[in-house]
Amino acid sequence: MISVIMLTYNREALVSRAIESILDQTLRDFELVIVDNGSADRSGAIVDEYAAMDSRVQAIHRVRGSIGAGRNTGLDAARGEYIAFVDDDDWAEPDFLEFLLGLIVENNADLAICGAADKAFDEKLTMDAEQAITELLWRKRYNMAFPTKLFRRELMEGLRFPEEKTFDDIALMYKLLARAKRVAYHGLPKYTFYRHEGNSSAWTTDHRLLTPETLDEYLAAYRARTKWLCERFPGGAPRWRYFEWSFMISMVEKITRLGIAGCEGQLLDMTRELRRHRDKFLSMPETQNFEKGWINKYIAGPLEAL
Repeated sequence: MISVIMLTYNREALVSRAIESILDQTLRDFELVIVDNGSADRSGAIVDEYAAMDSRVQAIHRVRGSIGAGRNTGLDAARGEYIAFVDDDDWAEPDFLEFLLGLIVENNADLAICGAADKAFDEKLTMDAEQAITELLWRKRYNMAFPTKLFRRELMEGLRFPEEKTFDDIALMYKLLARAKRVAYHGLPKYTFYRHEGNSSAWTTDHRLLTPETLDEYLAAYRARTKWLCERFPGGAPRWRYFEWSFMISMVEKITRLGIAGCEGQLLDMTRELRRHRDKFLSMPETQNFEKGWINKYIAGPLEAL
């Protein structure tokens, strides 16, 4: 019924915990597709050992590629009616799959979302696509990551993870939600994201790890997202622009306060963009008080001064 897709790369110390958390699920009707993305350590051998012990485990070995390329390999091999993704350094609660499938069945939903250890709320929401995307962009109840979500396989038809990017979730999750007629959310924590310096997204919890290359990719993804959402849901265009500008002012604040080196060019570009739209941003109902403070502190003066 469910295909659980896991990509692993050089996680020999962690991947067994992730695998066993899926094999120990209370719901038993699933396959676990594990893609070894060209590991140089024992990760691939560990995957093979589990595949030999449990027929639900399908091991795939490929040459080293991007996260998106590895996930696409897993999608190509998946046979389930529903799709879930887990990461090789995280773990799921024993009722993770049963809980998410129950949300889909009970609410006649196309996609279900649970809470995580760092985003846990005992509340339920049933949303249409635009509402679910708005919640996604607020990042309060759930985030861009594919783990914590279970969705009908047909939602992914024609969609692929970008293979030339590092952060593929931010480029695809909103497009997936846009295809759902109904999204069910219950924020009980059924998944744990293990935060460590080896995470590709470690910079989001330690902003000193931010690089200009990462910032360029995020800015490009957010610009593309704003354009796409404005075309798909034109009535929400001001809201979509707010979220892009909100990211920019947060980056301006962090780069300036932390003295992050190498991002001077991006800092100048974001400051120019925000100064150009300062009055509109300040007047938006979504704009938070702390963001207004940052605008007044960092985005003062005429555009010609930049």
